[in-house]
Order: sequence, then C-alpha cells, then structure tokens
Amino acid sequence: MAIALVSAHAECFSDDPDMHDNHLWHMDLLARAERIPELTERALTDNHARRRLNRSLRERGMEEALRDRAEDGDRGALYVLVRLMCELGRVQEAQRVVQDIDPENEYAYRIVARDCWP
Repeated sequence: MAIALVSAHAECFSDDPDMHDNHLWHMDLLARAERIPELTERALTDNHARRRLNRSLRERGMEEALRDRAEDGDRGALYVLVRLMCELGRVQEAQRVVQDIDPENEYAYRIVARDCWP
C-alpha cells in the first residue's frame, strides 16, 4: 500500500523537491519489497532505479545478476561488483572481471587499485 501511495506523488526529475524525494523513496520501497522485476524494468530508463537495483543486488549477494547487468553495459553494476569482490579480498577475480567485461574502463581499474587489498 505504501508503494502505491508514494508512487502517486513521485516524479524523478521534478522541480518539486518533495516529488523527487518521493521518487527516491518509491525506488527504495520497491527494493525493500523485493519487487526486483519491477525495479529492473524501471532501471532501463531511470538512473535512480538502476542504482537502487544494483545496490539491492549487492545487498542480497547476487553477484551473477550484477555481472549479467555489467556485461549488458551497466557500468554502475560493474563498479558495485568490483567493490564487492574487493571487500571480500578477491583481488585477482576483480581484476579479471574488469578485463573480461570492460578492459578499457580506467575507473574500474582505479577501483581495484584503490579498494582492493591483497
């Protein structure tokens, strides 16, 4: 019910800060309710939904889903996946993921260099 109430007063790129805040709250409620398919659909056109989806996948330990999203071109998913691997001490795997998915992505390599500890 909260999702329906908030979504009625939510707008992503609104000049009204309350509408924008409601949009962010709406994305968070979708993730908390585990409505991943709906969040995934919204993520196709909504940056906030994409970021919240990636964070939700990370929180749930869904590395394969993050990898799939990264392979489909979602750089945010790649960065979340690499950071997760670094936190788990999987440095070589993080480097390999960047090499396999986006070998020209300097920012992803910087994440590995900065956040990964062997």
